[in-house]
Amino acid sequence: MKKFLFLTLLLSAVTAFADDAKNEWQNTTLSDATIKKIQEAKYQYKKCIVDEMQKPVYQEQESRRATEEIIKQCESVLSKMREVYLAENVPAIIADRHLRQTRMQTTRNALQGMMFNEAARKSGQ
Repeated sequence: MKKFLFLTLLLSAVTAFADDAKNEWQNTTLSDATIKKIQEAKYQYKKCIVDEMQKPVYQEQESRRATEEIIKQCESVLSKMREVYLAENVPAIIADRHLRQTRMQTTRNALQGMMFNEAARKSGQ
């Protein structure tokens, strides 16, 4: 009886941890043209961030607040990358995960640059 109970418990645990098939990446390959579109969209996003960072209005603000506003201004540029992913039938979960990763890395770099500029301004006063 104990073996039977243990076996049913084991089988139920395995099915509980099974991956949801609709959210799983199906090992497709993206064409070189698609990869180039994604890289171009990522470049445009980073270019937008750098261009916004150069504006004098952000130089006067506290670095965290300025970075938050800069990221919000360029969010529409980042959404173009999502459109490319969805056009290639990449699952939305995978696309969103990559966009979140890109946004976080870019935010960290922008914040670091804004903090450096703020420190340089304060030390020069």
